[in-house]
Amino acid sequence: MSETNSAAEAAAPHRYTAAMAADIEARWQDFWDAEGTYETPNPSGDLAGDPAVVARPKKFIMDMFPYPSGAGLHVGHPLGYIATDVFARHQRMTGHNVLHTLGFDAFGLPAEQYAVQTGTHPRVSTEANIENMKVQLRRLGLGHDKRRSFATMDPDYYKWTQWIFLQIFNSWYDEEAKKARPIADLVAQFESGERSVPGSTRAWSELTATERADVLGQYRLAYASDAPVNWCPGLGTVLANEEVTAEGRSERGNYPVFKAKLRQWNMRITAYADRLLDDLDALDWPEAIKLQQRNWIGRSEGARVDFPVGDEAITVFTTRQDTLFGATYMVLAPEHDLVGKIVPDAWPEGTHDVWTGGYATPAEAVDAYRKQAAAKSDVERQADAKEKTGVFTGAYAINPVSGDRVPVFVADYVLMGYGTGAIMAVPAHDTRDFAFARAFELPMRCVVEPSDDRGTDPSTWDDAFDSYDAKIVNSSSEALSLDGLGVVEAKAKITEWLTEQGIGEGTVNFRLRDWLFSRQRYWGEPFPIVYDEDGIAHALPESMLPLELPEVDDYSPRTFDPDDADTQPETPLSRNEDWVNVTLDLGDGPKKYRRETNTMPNWAGSCWYELRYLDPHNDERLVDPEIERYWMGPREGQPHGGVDLYVGGAEHAVLHLLYARFWSKVLYDLGHVSSAEPFHKLYNQGMIQAFVYRDARGIAVPAAEVEERDGAFWYQGEKVSRVLGKMGKSLKNAVTPDEICAEYGADTLRLYEMAMGPLDVSRPWDTRAVVGQYRLLQRLWRNVVDESTGEVTVVDSEPDEDTLRALHKAIDGVSQDMAAMRFNTAIAKVTELNNHLTKTGGPVSRSVAERLVLLVAPLAPHIAEELWHKLGHTDSVVHQPFPVADPAYVVDETVTCVVQVKGKVKARLEVSPSITDAELEALALADAGVVAALGGAGIRKVIVRAPKLVNIVPA
Repeated sequence: MSETNSAAEAAAPHRYTAAMAADIEARWQDFWDAEGTYETPNPSGDLAGDPAVVARPKKFIMDMFPYPSGAGLHVGHPLGYIATDVFARHQRMTGHNVLHTLGFDAFGLPAEQYAVQTGTHPRVSTEANIENMKVQLRRLGLGHDKRRSFATMDPDYYKWTQWIFLQIFNSWYDEEAKKARPIADLVAQFESGERSVPGSTRAWSELTATERADVLGQYRLAYASDAPVNWCPGLGTVLANEEVTAEGRSERGNYPVFKAKLRQWNMRITAYADRLLDDLDALDWPEAIKLQQRNWIGRSEGARVDFPVGDEAITVFTTRQDTLFGATYMVLAPEHDLVGKIVPDAWPEGTHDVWTGGYATPAEAVDAYRKQAAAKSDVERQADAKEKTGVFTGAYAINPVSGDRVPVFVADYVLMGYGTGAIMAVPAHDTRDFAFARAFELPMRCVVEPSDDRGTDPSTWDDAFDSYDAKIVNSSSEALSLDGLGVVEAKAKITEWLTEQGIGEGTVNFRLRDWLFSRQRYWGEPFPIVYDEDGIAHALPESMLPLELPEVDDYSPRTFDPDDADTQPETPLSRNEDWVNVTLDLGDGPKKYRRETNTMPNWAGSCWYELRYLDPHNDERLVDPEIERYWMGPREGQPHGGVDLYVGGAEHAVLHLLYARFWSKVLYDLGHVSSAEPFHKLYNQGMIQAFVYRDARGIAVPAAEVEERDGAFWYQGEKVSRVLGKMGKSLKNAVTPDEICAEYGADTLRLYEMAMGPLDVSRPWDTRAVVGQYRLLQRLWRNVVDESTGEVTVVDSEPDEDTLRALHKAIDGVSQDMAAMRFNTAIAKVTELNNHLTKTGGPVSRSVAERLVLLVAPLAPHIAEELWHKLGHTDSVVHQPFPVADPAYVVDETVTCVVQVKGKVKARLEVSPSITDAELEALALADAGVVAALGGAGIRKVIVRAPKLVNIVPA
């Protein structure tokens, strides 16, 4: 410590310093915990509290689940948590019963990867990470109700995750009722004959148990099926699309990834596509997020059309059924089930050489092409590659409107993930089809008249012609004619004809696919499903929940030859034979069963966690109905109910948020909750960025050790580049909240993060700028406490009028800013008031000091609590009423009116804000400066905009 600093501290031993902040903050955090300051009462249940508090208007505020990383927090992580804490504190002070807490999303791949590398059980490392994160978050003074916290890996939590899965498994979507119903209702319809068995003339009683299970699987909202997945033998696991590079290789390890069909659990989220779309309108969400969800769901209206192929039929979905006469070939996705059924033994006579790929038989050609396509990612397949690939199946379909035979190809530009996995190709009017037809010398037929001078012979065109504003041509047969019609008319006419003929119908399609819900991992929720000797899936009864994860010797998936696409995954759970093979009594006596050895994806636990916050210790039911209705039920302005404020990153727009909405709607349909939507208001906070410094090799260097000289940046004598990017350990630019708290205190960190700019935009971190908020708190302290003696210096006399106006303007502005989450401008107004008090030089009035402390309390709660008690109060500042502005002091006593003559300012008048136009005009014309400027000239016009402008136009 320098001699100067030592002398300063000796002269001012009670100055607000980092050491004092640390002491204040630790003391009040202990006090809040001991007193249960942030404990929020429920209307009933084990957390039921003071009826008077429950009678207040409620406010349920949530942050998106944090995942506890071993790297700990950097200053970018708590941005949203501080913001919701500030908002929650303000809501408490304005008379609300506020529910604000935080749990932990504990399952997932990072902990499992660490377990594979070190042998440490994922629970052990995750618990350690959670404890570290709790310490870091507690230091920030976040006002969470800690009684309500949990982690998704807690068995008493995932018991209910498993229970919800079983509700979904035991449900089906009734298209007539437009809601989920218990599967037992569907079975009753089959048993009574009210509903016929699909695809069969047999009665329900004539079906075997396996056949019945297969029928119900076509309806269940959770079902197992052979689904195309990204299979990576080199890692021994299935990968999500996001884990596969554009080159078709794994992000981790750079192994080849193949398309394979594996038995997987799925959620029938597509049944809710319309409701997921329609209900967005009533949600208070950013329009950009709503648009992403609408695009992801991808609703499109068109027609289903069946193309006969021998004894089979290829079903396509098209939004341009008006171009059906122009379909000159068809394409199936390589994974399509019909591919193996329609391939003949030999090439038909006259098959073009370019169609065969050089293979002797269609089977050889198709098999080779399917293997080639399996080695590509969906991204590669969808890319507009110059070279179009595909192979003829050897089969022909019949165009149902023209009767023409059209060849059926397999090509990788068609995906099973959209529509039916098959297309009718209209090459004259689709760019990709046009390129494919050119490459394979396929015919083209113009059926939409071009608006330019290219003519109607596609063989002379350079590209396809696509238009909705055109006339249909070349589209007539004995049965049907569309010639001369516009696109809209033609679509309506052909749809009606297809329906009458029984070969198609108008329909709606969605881009949204059913949710793949299986993972070949250890660290996830076990499925509460067992299989009998016939392979039929049975749900475990609720009395057997939770089904806990067993111990395993090895967390690693079994790896295989990276190039062997025909291998099958082996999950870690499958190796524990004692757990997998069990004898259970499910109501019909003890029988042998085999457990499901996949686990649920990490999204599962975050699909419903808002409900657990409401009733965290309920062992008897998912949530008490009265408690759920109180916190999340529908109300005025919130027709679907939901959390009042949900804050988190925009990156979860179409995964977590969509999945959570789906689960909420199923639970609503089944009567378990009153809220059809989980989150009414969504707010996306921006990101705190940091400068990344790289050396000549492009390697990141420690940002804290970089020096700036003459506009350039240097590290250990070498010049380095600087760009603004993310903050993170790998980029060597992370700043931890612990560092800032140690140097300035948590209240300073809170203020700085809120003052950096609007909450919903990204902003760069600058450690040097933190000191500005530190000085604000020091000035606030000095306005109440003598730095030499530690005594309170406020006086009981009333403040002067200028101070009253400054105070009430600040109260009014801060109140509005807090409600709108404009925390940066709220801090600016607090700063302005604090500076006003500093400049007056004399002691501060007690009434002003107390209200200033209350204004600061949501933003910097520790120093506010300390000053509140120093001012003589015994109750916590947390639950004090927020100050209310006196309107008489908010309005300016006078405003300055500018008077112009010929557009030039000739006078400035101090006038009442309520002055009338006539009064203001009279004052302006009587002003000496205005009279001199007019010089006796007449007046042609006087324009008055009371109270701020008068414009005089001389004659």
